[in-house]
Amino acid sequence: MSITSKGVRIAATALSIALTGPVAAQQRLAVGTTSSSSSQYGYYVAVAQVLKSAGLDLQVIETGASLDNLRRLDRGQVDMGLVTTNIAKLAAEGHESIPQQSQTQTLWIYAQLPQNVIVRADVEIASIAELQGVPYNPGIRGSATESTAERVFAAIGVEPKFVRGSTGDIVDAIKDNRVKGYVKSGVGYKVDGSTLDLASFTPVKILGLTDDQKQVIREKVNDVTLMDVPAGSIEGAASYTTWSMGFATVVKPDFDEETAYRIATAIFEDKEIQRGAFAVTGEFDLAQLTIDVATVPLHPGTIRYLEENGYEVPESLRP
Repeated sequence: MSITSKGVRIAATALSIALTGPVAAQQRLAVGTTSSSSSQYGYYVAVAQVLKSAGLDLQVIETGASLDNLRRLDRGQVDMGLVTTNIAKLAAEGHESIPQQSQTQTLWIYAQLPQNVIVRADVEIASIAELQGVPYNPGIRGSATESTAERVFAAIGVEPKFVRGSTGDIVDAIKDNRVKGYVKSGVGYKVDGSTLDLASFTPVKILGLTDDQKQVIREKVNDVTLMDVPAGSIEGAASYTTWSMGFATVVKPDFDEETAYRIATAIFEDKEIQRGAFAVTGEFDLAQLTIDVATVPLHPGTIRYLEENGYEVPESLRP
């Protein structure tokens, strides 16, 4: 081989390394999410864009949501997972409703979901206590909304006559006045699409918790967070307080602290990409929301970012 051709090969190799170096330096991570048809899956596609700026290559994995993501985290199949805050808490405590105990830490929370107690406006029900014996749907069969609503109603001593079914079936039943209402997750300070559809057919109202009911929930259903929703969540609705859960991204406790810090920095400082994919993220300071809604300890990397930026992290959220 001539010196000239050898020099060309060395130069070409050097150019190749220069071009591919940044890509190779990208740290690869996988996040378990939910069905690809869900807006939550789309949110994590946007998160992958955000994390590129932190030198992280995030693979978004379609899964069966919270419980499936906990299993995948425990098996080491994903690095991060979408888990609702109530499921994270119950799994950490080894609650009987969770297949296996699983300890996680929170990286960030990006939405708070009020569990709206909705009834037809024309029924003579003015409080949650008056749902006693009333045909009522606690949430989609098998959902976190359903299981949590059942525990809340039991804790506050209210026993509706529960009617089960899909969202479509229940909305139709409420329209026909066969069922008086349902518990349905909102997103942020707004009701969801099915409730808007229902309200376009028949006026509805949202029932809030009394002070006594709030106290019982704090003591007996501590995997949920109480949420004050301002007036206007739906046309004509006054302000109210209800129980809620959050959409959290969690990891196992051995997740690298420096990587967690880079993730927290990118997520909490992004003001556009996440909002474009999931508008409700623009309604909250995600750093403060993470502190307010987390039910399991925050990861040390997240705590480091929060403290550097003047946020107060309570002892209850430290590992």
